[in-house]
Amino acid sequence: MGAVIEVKYFNSFVLKKTTSSLEPIWNGSLGVPESLGGYKVVSDVLEPQNWAIEEARIRGGYNNTSVDFGAKAYLVEEDESASFRINSLIYSGIFNSRTGINNSNVFSVAEDITKSADPSNGSIQKLYAEDSNLVVFQESKVSRALIDKDAIYSAEGGGSITSSNLVIGVIQPYTGEWGISKNPESFAVYGYQKYFSDKNNNVILRLSRDGITEISNYGMIDFFRDTLTSIDSNNTDGYVMGGYDVHNSQYVVSTQENPVAFPNSTSFNTLSFDERVKGWVSFFTYKPEQIFSLRNIFYSAKSTGFNLSGTNTASTTSSTSFSVSQVTENIPIGSVVTGTGIPPSVSGVRVVSYTSTSSTTGDVVIDARSTLAAGAVLSFSGSKSGLWKHYSSSVDRGNFYGVTSASSISFVVNPQASNSKSFQAINYEGSSGWQMNSFVSDRTGQMFLGKWTNSSSLATFDTTSGVKSYFEGEYVISDLNVLTTVAQPSATTLIISPTQGSMSVFLIPVGGLVTGVGVPDNTLVVSFDSTTNTLTVSQNVVVPAYSTLNISMSVPRSDYLTVYGTNTPSLDRYQSGFDLKENKYVANLINESTSSEREVSFGQNISGIKGFYADVTFTTDETTDPGREKQLFSVGTTYIFNNGY
Repeated sequence: MGAVIEVKYFNSFVLKKTTSSLEPIWNGSLGVPESLGGYKVVSDVLEPQNWAIEEARIRGGYNNTSVDFGAKAYLVEEDESASFRINSLIYSGIFNSRTGINNSNVFSVAEDITKSADPSNGSIQKLYAEDSNLVVFQESKVSRALIDKDAIYSAEGGGSITSSNLVIGVIQPYTGEWGISKNPESFAVYGYQKYFSDKNNNVILRLSRDGITEISNYGMIDFFRDTLTSIDSNNTDGYVMGGYDVHNSQYVVSTQENPVAFPNSTSFNTLSFDERVKGWVSFFTYKPEQIFSLRNIFYSAKSTGFNLSGTNTASTTSSTSFSVSQVTENIPIGSVVTGTGIPPSVSGVRVVSYTSTSSTTGDVVIDARSTLAAGAVLSFSGSKSGLWKHYSSSVDRGNFYGVTSASSISFVVNPQASNSKSFQAINYEGSSGWQMNSFVSDRTGQMFLGKWTNSSSLATFDTTSGVKSYFEGEYVISDLNVLTTVAQPSATTLIISPTQGSMSVFLIPVGGLVTGVGVPDNTLVVSFDSTTNTLTVSQNVVVPAYSTLNISMSVPRSDYLTVYGTNTPSLDRYQSGFDLKENKYVANLINESTSSEREVSFGQNISGIKGFYADVTFTTDETTDPGREKQLFSVGTTYIFNNGY
């Protein structure tokens, strides 16, 4: 059998937990059994809140002889105070793989191992190693430092690169007064292109082989000027989260208010830049905490809140551990526990561990002794970090972090910009499922107090009604004639029989308009009982027996199932939204703007709106193949010129 060797440790100081009896317990090595001389291991280490410490004095008295600490290596440092050098670089010794000597934690004071950047450019926020260069990002400057090389300059100003025993060579600044401010989280790299933000100058930048370029100049100057300023509030710095989307070959940046100071803030903007088109191509509805790519997959990290419940299955007991049932998922460690029997706590009683025993049961350990009755309902709440995979085919389009949002496209219709036009119709090529939310003309000023003004309160503009998608704009007209079988002098109930078709509760829609002799205006169907043929209406009627009543109603496609009991009623279909003609979805533009002073009005159904240009917004609907891809190739409009003015 193997020999047992006792290992002694000298000059060691042990922190010991005590039990409720205040007797110190050595919670010793789990590898030495108690039968072989090991110290007893106590499982109840959560209480009470007291500790014992082995001290250095041999007999525990004041100024008694101390144990021997052995030989100590020391260095006389005349100035031992700490110093903070926010603009300097320092390097350590190396790890020698051949000898196994690791000097990576050695910073020799006998060697010149620091290199300082210009302090006027602020602190160093980010370092990035690239080939033989070290890119240094300060608050207001970007530089590069040679690694294991140095630059030698001639009297004429020319330079050459030579090998050197210097680890960090000359720090050479890039052209331009730009830096990374205090947002190193905005940095992202792909290939030789590095992206970052400069909040001090309100720009987004790209560092490449041609130097630093303001990519926020590609159509987004005003946006970033305003946005990067607005995310700083209440003396807190906002975040500019950046990452590269390898899947779509885009730089993604998210501007956010400080998540620590404003954890529930909904003020953010997430958008992407595409090098292929040299422009900002899309806004997104998600607010990430981290964004990155791995291979060809784009990920983001986001903490989400949770609130789980469970029922204590054990009998009444006082302990830090118990079993729960009726849980829908694993309870995360660190969850705050509340419920009858859980003691109050300033920081909250939290879960130490959770072991699942089945899909709905598990064992819980918490950090405070609790007295729980059998059947006690407990709540577990908190937030948990999640890693989210983007562009997954198993998730609905437009779904981020479990929340689905409609896709939206906004653009300007501006043919022959110098001519006033009347826009009459709208059309698009693409998938079914697109709807037009708005079509708004440019603002027009007017005379006020003898002066021309374009103030928002006096300016006028035209708007149109929205246009529903092809399927959501579909409707049928329910038009049914019935006979009253019993005279009703004054009441809201009628006994009827059909004069066309077969009687069905679905053929008489709730909300249908009722007309006929003795029926007041705006009388609507409240309900219909097909077993007794009893029709209930919204107001009293006075009708004779065997008089004809008409019940009519337009029913949109979304209400087919509710009204008729089927999604395919045998009635003629009509379109109030986009209609399909010659492989294009087309719709008339109906003016819904208020008539301005001295403007000729032709009622509410005027076709078209006037203006030099129009702002248009398209969105996906909620019912056409939900969660699937919707394509939009082109949008066009039909217009005429307004007599040259």
